[in-house]
Amino acid sequence: MVLQAIKYSRGQLEILDQLKLPHAEEYDHVYSSTDAWHAIKEMRTRGAPAIAIVAALGLAVELENMKLSSVAEEVEIFAIEKLNYLVTSRPTAVNLADAARKLTKIVQDAAATEGATGGDVKEAYIQAAEQMLVADVQDNEAIGKHGAEWIMQNTVAGKQGQVSLLTHCNTGSLATAGYGTALGVIRSLHSKGSLKHAFCTETRPYNQGSRLTAFELVHDEIPATLVTDSMAAALLRLKGPTEHIAAIVVGADRVAANGDTANKIGTYSLAIVAKYHGVKFLVAAPRTTIDLDTKSGHDIVIEERPGREVTVIKGPRHDGVSLDLNVVETVSIAANGIGVWNPSFDVTPAELIDGIITEVGVIEKDSNGEFHMDEVFKTEGTKVKPSTIGGI
Repeated sequence: MVLQAIKYSRGQLEILDQLKLPHAEEYDHVYSSTDAWHAIKEMRTRGAPAIAIVAALGLAVELENMKLSSVAEEVEIFAIEKLNYLVTSRPTAVNLADAARKLTKIVQDAAATEGATGGDVKEAYIQAAEQMLVADVQDNEAIGKHGAEWIMQNTVAGKQGQVSLLTHCNTGSLATAGYGTALGVIRSLHSKGSLKHAFCTETRPYNQGSRLTAFELVHDEIPATLVTDSMAAALLRLKGPTEHIAAIVVGADRVAANGDTANKIGTYSLAIVAKYHGVKFLVAAPRTTIDLDTKSGHDIVIEERPGREVTVIKGPRHDGVSLDLNVVETVSIAANGIGVWNPSFDVTPAELIDGIITEVGVIEKDSNGEFHMDEVFKTEGTKVKPSTIGGI
């Protein structure tokens, strides 16, 4: 059973507190948009798709449980103000801004309908937010399917049999509404019997790989091994051939119009390593992560996190034999007084990316080595050129 990080029913929302993983599974109640904002800002919930879903549902819960005006315009103004506020919690993740933009349009359209009441606007918003939750899981399962098929058909290892993959950060059920993007590709391969082994990086400084991805892999009983970020090159050189490592698959927080991709810090390094070793480098992301208004990676503002994330580490006490979950300690791992630069993301240039896996197929480069990201939005009920998008 795939891990469930978001539990929702009308008027109720619970999120798995990811700061307490992998040692304790505790769910936090989210009663309002303010609760959602803090959960996102404090990284109790994280991952670009999950952030958008939690924000949308947090406001849905608030609207369902509060006494609202019967005037449509007043509910419209309230909802839009809250959506704008929620976007400020994690500005790099485009999914959140995209969801807010879509929900704003729905609220505006509902309020503009002749005879609309405040209750009508509320209901229109809540139904749209709930549909985002359903759609995200469906999209992730499609991403997993397309990515798995592409790897088996387009890599030397895939054509020979089972493959191994390396992934970075956390892109699974904990980062989405369920199933996952890059981790969804791993899950899909595993379900088909096509996965030999999964390798995950620890993903310093926040350790999303060792805390979260490793937790999901163990939970799903997928054969997997944890490595430090700095071991990736050695892994490909020493174990790539014997383990049939076919690709490095990562997620994304924002994909620019030219294919440049912002993702967790360390992704850029992995792309360079993959290129040198002749291993495919793939980005797995729903279309909501693609921002055609951002022309290239140069236009992406990179969030910087507090320096203490690098200099201290937090976890339960270990006495050399077992964990004491009742005692959580914060330990310094750096020289006191050292300066810290802690960008949360980096940008991988499109030329280092072999394909971008979406819910409608894998976007590939044209004969000139360029991505055409707009093509992925032209697939509704139509065919697209196979040289541009595979797996349709």
